[in-house]
This record gives sequence, structure tokens and C-alpha cells, in this order.
Amino acid sequence: MNRHHASGPILGIDIGGSGVKGAPVDLGTGELAQERLRIDTPQPATPRAVGEVVAQIAEHFVDDIGQAPIGITIPAVCQNGVARSAANIDPSWVDTDVDALFTERLGRPVHVVNDADAAGVAEAGYGAAQGVGGLVVLTTLGTGIGSALLLDGKLVPNSELGHLELDGRNAETHAAQSAMEREDLSYPQWAKRLQRYYSYVEGLLWPELFIVGGGISKKADKFLPLLDLRTPIVPAKLRNFAGIVGAACLAAELGG
Repeated sequence: MNRHHASGPILGIDIGGSGVKGAPVDLGTGELAQERLRIDTPQPATPRAVGEVVAQIAEHFVDDIGQAPIGITIPAVCQNGVARSAANIDPSWVDTDVDALFTERLGRPVHVVNDADAAGVAEAGYGAAQGVGGLVVLTTLGTGIGSALLLDGKLVPNSELGHLELDGRNAETHAAQSAMEREDLSYPQWAKRLQRYYSYVEGLLWPELFIVGGGISKKADKFLPLLDLRTPIVPAKLRNFAGIVGAACLAAELGG
């Protein structure tokens, strides 16, 4: 991938339901150039309130990033910088031009992207999808199921594969990590649900590779070996930094 041409580090900021995390990223290596800063997500998490926290993080790293654009993830479908959904954030995000709002607040170009899409871009650049041709499907297993589609390393944005209807219910309500916790399922019990989900996605898309992200991917050895798929399925490599790194990659493209 030829996106690593920025002269200095690019700031990536990952907006989540509980915390907003940011750090400058060295795009040559895909590693954080400074220790990340985390600030609790304000409640209610309106775009303007979150924008103030994003501005605090940008100010903290201003000496490291010069006038470079900033990459920002949001837990929402994001079309041309406009949020079209709201997961774990205030409903007022829907139809907000987040790109314009944050560009004005920060006084510099920003690139706003869905959080799972950012993780997919990071895995393509530096992680489990690096150098993999064809279609790669990344899924993040957490409160819901986020997804990113990568075709020959390039993002196909705003897939919502967690919202597939499966056996008469929304797939993510049945198979996300939150379902395992809510229903007190063992890993083998949860793996049966994941098997049904990944088999279904596999039959629709015939990908070359599945990547599993989200915090639970740290425990991949407890459930991935229980799955029987024709497609290889591997844990994500960038873990909690994927959103920050992917957002920075996409912002560098904006600036380059």
C-alpha cells in the first residue's frame, strides 16, 4: 500500500461509546508516535460535546502534528462525512455533517470514517490483511457486530453485516460479544452462534479471509478453533489501536 508518504505523524482519534482516544501515528510503521490520550465520552454524547473533547485531544498533540489533517472514527455509518446512524452515541448525530462540524471546530481538514471501516484499513495496511488480495471481511465483535469490506486492500465503505437478518432476528443481537455476556454463554455455546453467522456471511460473499477484531479478539484461541469454515479466520493484529491507525491512514490520503 502506498499511503505511507506523510512527512510527519498524523493524528488519529477514535470516538467510542465510553471513551475518546487519540494519538499521532507514524504511517511508516503503523505504530503510535506518542502515548495515546483517552478522555471519557461526554454524556449526552452530542456531536458538539464530543467535538470539544476531540479539540482537547488535538490541542494536546498540536506540537507533534503541525498543520496535517486529522482522522476521526465515529460509531456510525458515515457517508461523505455525514453520520447516517448512531450506535452508542446520542441520536442527534443522525444526518449531522460531522466532517464540516469538526473541520470548523478544529480549524483544519478532518476525515471522518466509520470505526469498523477504520479498523479494516489499519489491518490492510499493517495487520492481518496486509498483502491479501481479493475480498477480506473484518468483523468487530463487541456491543454489536461491526464490519469492514476490503477488496484488494481498498475499503468498500459502510457495510453493515452485523445487521443481517438471520433466523428471524438481527444477527448482532444474537451473536455479538454482548449476547454472550447477557445470556452467560460459554465459549462453545457462543461459538455455535458465531458458526451460524460466519457460515452465512461466507455463503453470501465467498471471501478470501475473515478477520475478527474487537476487545474479545485477545481471547481468539478460546473460540476461533471451534469454528468450521472453508475461509481462513484469524484475529486482528492491531487490537485497540486499529481505529486510531486506520483513521490516520485515511486522513493522510486526504492530505496527500
